[in-house]
Amino acid sequence: MILKDEAAARAYTLAWGDALAAERLEQFARMLLEENQKQNLISKASEEQLWLRHIADGAQLLEHVPRETSEGTKGEANGPWLDLGSGPGLPGMIIAILRPEFRTVLVESRGRRVEFLDRCVCELGLTNCTVAGQRLERLDPVKSWVISARAFAPLEKLLRLSAPFSTRDTLFLLPKGRSAAHELEKTKPSIRNMFHVEQSLTDAEAGIIVSKITS
Repeated sequence: MILKDEAAARAYTLAWGDALAAERLEQFARMLLEENQKQNLISKASEEQLWLRHIADGAQLLEHVPRETSEGTKGEANGPWLDLGSGPGLPGMIIAILRPEFRTVLVESRGRRVEFLDRCVCELGLTNCTVAGQRLERLDPVKSWVISARAFAPLEKLLRLSAPFSTRDTLFLLPKGRSAAHELEKTKPSIRNMFHVEQSLTDAEAGIIVSKITS
């Protein structure tokens, strides 16, 4: 299934949450578009496809969370969902809204974006979401059950930087757009064998690098 337009993307995303999540997503979408007039959070060209290009693009990561952890029990035991280079909260803010039972940490070092994320957390009432406003290298290590990153770093560098925050059971969910298969193919075999590429639901030519590392 490939989502074709804004209506399909909106319906798909809202199906993941309840009425409160829907209200929060609509508010977040408005806040994101308003803030985009002040700082470059998303491309101007993608504003008319906000739900397809950005919101549903984040929500689809939930397709790859194992069913046994979908209620958050294992996640709470194994640490937070860590979103690296969260920018305007993509995809981390979407996950926090749709899954209030998941503890999420948004890692973003750029000051104005941190201010925007903090405001969103406050105004949306996201008690499960924390903004870590500094570079990943400066954070105190905390083992995470999921690590997501939309445009943070090439795969090998990302794994090196995130090593203090991951375990052999950490699930990596890495939307890589149209470069996903190529980027994975370029990595050394020991890394390549731990990952595979899943089809993106928001772009027929895009992929998500997914890893479930088990002990």
